[in-house]
Amino acid sequence: MPTEAPVRRIDPRPRRALRLAFGTAVCLAASFGLALPIPFLPPVLTLFLLAMRNQPLSLKAGLALAVLAAVTTGGGLLLIPLLRYYPASGVLLVALCLFLSFGYALRGGNSLVSTFLVIGLTLVSATGATDFAIALTVIEALVKGLLLTTLATILGHWLFPEPAGLAEPPPKPSPDPRRIAWIALRATLVVIPAFLLALIDPGSYVPLVMKAVSLGQQVCGTSARDAGHELLGSTLLGGLLAVGFWSALSLFPHLWMFFLWTLLFVLPLARRLYRLSATRRTPGFWLNGAVTLIILLGQSVQDSAAGKDVYTAFAVRMGLFVAVTLYACAAVRLIDRRQPRRPLASP
Repeated sequence: MPTEAPVRRIDPRPRRALRLAFGTAVCLAASFGLALPIPFLPPVLTLFLLAMRNQPLSLKAGLALAVLAAVTTGGGLLLIPLLRYYPASGVLLVALCLFLSFGYALRGGNSLVSTFLVIGLTLVSATGATDFAIALTVIEALVKGLLLTTLATILGHWLFPEPAGLAEPPPKPSPDPRRIAWIALRATLVVIPAFLLALIDPGSYVPLVMKAVSLGQQVCGTSARDAGHELLGSTLLGGLLAVGFWSALSLFPHLWMFFLWTLLFVLPLARRLYRLSATRRTPGFWLNGAVTLIILLGQSVQDSAAGKDVYTAFAVRMGLFVAVTLYACAAVRLIDRRQPRRPLASP
């Protein structure tokens, strides 16, 4: 009696890991090759986009995403007068908006929209409080970076497409509203100190704000028990990889080598992010490590082009990253201790 041959299911994770590493590498090389403003921003956005979304992004959707980013981040411009003339009220309003943005994502909203809102509320408003032209430059960098990110993701999906016939992932269970409020509060407290430093000197602390935004996203899925290992461990991993990357790139500094080394360094992180290699860490650990690597490396390349002492600047920046990470760990533990316990159900 004839029987149908069993359908062989293809594991999509190897393609996703290759797509994440390739998309980040090509976006990083193109961003520096085109001399975009804030050149480390497009590859960071590519990391977030490819990690959060496995479906291909059309060019029309990418243009809509760039327009959405301009609108959401442009909201930070409205806070500039308040931060200039009423700084205390302005900071409190930014904190409230951050709380609502993180809560929106935790309730099942679009994570990309939430990320753009957080970036606009912090980067745009902090830089604009000092110089309005810098805020416009940040918005320009974000919009151009998203267009480049769209092209990089389209190319990545074309080279490494999703296998046909994959089932849709099951919907996530609805979280407890009270739990959402506490998680959004601790994520807000993680981002606010870096935002305050950026108000003082936006040119020096833009990378720290991006690091704090990444940490804020990470603490949304991290428990207080694992906060130290997850947050500090991923930050130190990113710094260690940045040192090794810079040493390797110094042997033959060329844009093509920049692309190849990025591909080589991000691919092992992507394999662990998608559980292709055995690991005890969460996907957020490896994603935050990759984000830290890109930010530190991008700033080091810019410091070298500007004639600055790369090693001193790296040491100072890494120290700030560790400091804000330690603060994030303390904030997570403090907020979770203050969280009221749910009463036991009566029999």
